[in-house]
Order: sequence, then structure tokens, then C-alpha cells
Amino acid sequence: MSPVEVPLALRDWGRRPYAEALAEMRLLRAARRRGEIPDTLLLVEHPPVITVGVQGADGDTLPPGIPVVSVERGGKSTYHGPGQLVGYPIVDLDRRGRDVRRFVSDTEDVVIQALATVGVPAGRRSGQRGVWVEERRKIASVGIAVEEWVSFHGFALNVDTDLSVFAAFHPCGLPGQVMTSVARELRQPVSVADLKEPVVAAWTSIFGAQPVPSRPPPLAVPPVPAAP
Repeated sequence: MSPVEVPLALRDWGRRPYAEALAEMRLLRAARRRGEIPDTLLLVEHPPVITVGVQGADGDTLPPGIPVVSVERGGKSTYHGPGQLVGYPIVDLDRRGRDVRRFVSDTEDVVIQALATVGVPAGRRSGQRGVWVEERRKIASVGIAVEEWVSFHGFALNVDTDLSVFAAFHPCGLPGQVMTSVARELRQPVSVADLKEPVVAAWTSIFGAQPVPSRPPPLAVPPVPAAP
């Protein structure tokens, strides 16, 4: 079976401690590099944890009593907790043109399409990564790492998250009050389970397209110089 014909995969981990999920995510990234698994989306909900990306926390005082983990993804500090749907796309970018910017944009599109399905119009904010509502309220964070042209880490969508935790520090270097959730936008209770099917449908639509070659195949013979 050629790489183009290999279907996308999904692994729903339910609720899982961050350190445990991180260790397995790294193993799956290596397995994707070896071609042992197809492009795979991991869905998970974490107990409370703050992760700090490669840009650090800018000296921010993080909320006490919540574990802090430094990781290799892009971005600064953010919060994961109950009521948040986290998605980790394990994707071979070598087969998709090695275009990291496009991959990040595609990951944002997964969330944007899923939110549209449940009635939350969302998009981007100029100069900022993640997914925004009216370019003023951030509903999902995106932080990616890429090793050997395979992605890991991903997005965190606030479904019915305790937003007061964000207000206690500066997630992604922003005022915590800028964070919102699906439940807040719809003004009604929403569960993480309600967003899984829309996210999976968007993932399949966007990443199920035929990958573009990373580079053109070598020519069989050297090109003939143009006549003067």
C-alpha cells in the first residue's frame, strides 16, 4: 500500500495524566517516522497541568498547586484541564511538502471547522496563533513541535474549561481574561464528548487529502541547456 492510500488513524485516550500521554506521544512520533503507523490524531483530556513551551513563561508567576511541565512545543505557558479537548496530530510532514506553516494553519482549520459545526463562528487573529472568536476571545491554543519532519503536540480547545485558572497568569503571553470556551460562547453546558465527532470529521476532511510530495523526483538525465 502506498503512503497516499494509508488511511488516517484516531486514538481516543479519554482522560489521561499529561506526563503519561507525553511519553506515549513521543513514542508514536518515532513510530510514524519509521512508517509503523499512519498519520494519527490523538484525542485526550488532561487532569490540571500547566505546560511551558520553548519560549518560556516570561517570568510569569504560575498558579500554585498545579503541576508544571516544560515541553519542546512552540509557544509559552498554557493550562490543560478537565473540560478541554486536546488533540495531538502525529503527521509525517515529509510527505506533505515539509511546510510547517501550512501544517499549523491546517491544524487551526480543524478546530475552526469543528466549532462551526456546533454553532461557534471562529477564525484567526492577525499576528497570533490559535483560534479566536471575533478576533478578541481565544478559544483554542496551538503549539506544535516537529522532529525528523514528524509533528507532535497540537491544539487545546476549551470546551467547558475552568477559565478562572487562565485568569491567574498570562497564557501564551496574553491576559488570562482573553480566554473563552465553547460553553461560554453558546451560553449552555457542553461536554468534551460533544466536540469529538466534529473534530474527527474536520481532521479527516483536512488531513485526509492526498499528501503533496516533499520534493520532485530526480530527473533521469541532466537537463539540456537552452539554445542561445
